[in-house]
Order: sequence, then structure tokens, then C-alpha cells
Amino acid sequence: MKAEIITSLQNQRVKRLVQLQQKSAVRRESGLFVAEGLREVQHCVEGGFEIVTLYFCRAMLSDEVLDTLFQSCAGVDCYEVTPEVYEKMAYRGTTEGVMAEVRARYLILEDLKLGESPLVVVLESVEKPGNLGAVLRSADAAGVDAVLVCDALTDLYNPNLIRASLGAAFTVPVVACSSGDAIAYLKEHNVQILTAQLQDSNLYYDTDMRRGTALVMGTESTGLTDVWRQAADAHIRIPMLGRLDSLNVSVSAAILLFEAVRQRESKI
Repeated sequence: MKAEIITSLQNQRVKRLVQLQQKSAVRRESGLFVAEGLREVQHCVEGGFEIVTLYFCRAMLSDEVLDTLFQSCAGVDCYEVTPEVYEKMAYRGTTEGVMAEVRARYLILEDLKLGESPLVVVLESVEKPGNLGAVLRSADAAGVDAVLVCDALTDLYNPNLIRASLGAAFTVPVVACSSGDAIAYLKEHNVQILTAQLQDSNLYYDTDMRRGTALVMGTESTGLTDVWRQAADAHIRIPMLGRLDSLNVSVSAAILLFEAVRQRESKI
């Protein structure tokens, strides 16, 4: 495939892509975000996201990889960039020489298609995009039906989130909504609400997660608000045997998710 070659660091396309990487306001106004890396771009395509513009650095890619990339992004505007331009555009220090402008997709609760006994992750007011990305990676591995980000304090297309998710941001259905709407939705669909908290709680592995279950976690600093504690069907905790009383939210999510997977696979 022939593509126009961008050699100038002052090219307007280069400047726009850098702004998309750095500024959430630009992402919101344009409805676009950047997927950086071969794996991430491929997950975008597989997840049904619209690739608007593809950029590649031929010097960093094999002919075989380029052929595969062009086939998966057929019909997309493509631009070749020099290594110097790619370095200017790249948010990450080391990627495979591929990045794309992608049309953002914002799901609502009604878009979700839950299974018979759904497994849902709920995160309340999580601030750090890297934490949310890591949770999405675990959610993908555990085959969750959806992740609900309640009262979100981070941009769902933040490049740090996408990077930490390793592409799971495009494979897991994610909905940003209020806590009130999430609770109403879960109740309506007969999904039990299990809140991770230290107070008035049972050990997580003593709690039945085989039925439709939402695992709800808050921030490490303040935990969950009362609205979730009161809406919960049960409170669960991970035993803490050291001097600290909390884990990183992404670690907690992984522990709880794979207990649910264990119970469902072992049928006990």
C-alpha cells in the first residue's frame, strides 16, 4: 500500500495526534482517541472500533506485519512517518511503530448484553487511569460481562489507561454511569451486589459467586460510599495478615474475579 510520508515535526496531523494523546478536552471535543501499538490497534479492529487514521513507521515494522496491518485496516487513511516523527507522536517510550486515531465509543447501561449468570465489576470514583486499565486486563482474563465505572474521575480513553489494559479497554464492555443508575440496573437484572469492605464483612471465599454477581470496589484511600454499602446484598473482604489494611484496587479486583471464576468452574 502506498501512503503519504510525513517527515516534518510541524505537520498539522502530527500536532493533532500529540494533542489527542495529551489532552482529555481535545479527546472529548473531537470524539477521537489514540491507540498506540500493534496489539492495541488490532484489538480496536477486533472490538469493532472505527479506525479513522492509521500511522506507521516502516523502519520499525517487518513487511509481514505491515501486510497484516493493511489488511485489517483496509479503506483507512494511512500515513507513513519517519522514526523522528514517530518518536514525537509516541506517548510511550517503546512501541511497535504503529498508532491510530480511533473513534471513541461510549456505551450506556442499556447497551449491555448480560449472560445468564453475569459477572460484573463496579468501580466507584477510581482516579488513577493505570489502576482502571489493570482492572480491565483482569476483567478480560476472567471473562466478565461488563465493567461499570461509577462517578468516574478519569477519562476512559486516557493513554495510560489504554496502555495498562494491554488492549482490554477495547475487548471489555465499559459503561460510565452514576452509582444510583448502576444500582438500579443491577437490581433490575437480579445481579447480587457484593461490596469489598473491611467492616461487617465475610471472607470473600465463603461467599457464593455462582449466580449473577457484581463485585464492587472503591478507592484505596476512602473506600466505598454509603450508597453502595446500603445497596449491597453482602459485604466481603480479603484477609489482610500484615500491618496494612488495603490492597491496590487492581490487585483486589483480580483476587475477587478469579474466586468467582474458580467457583463457577468447579461448581461448588
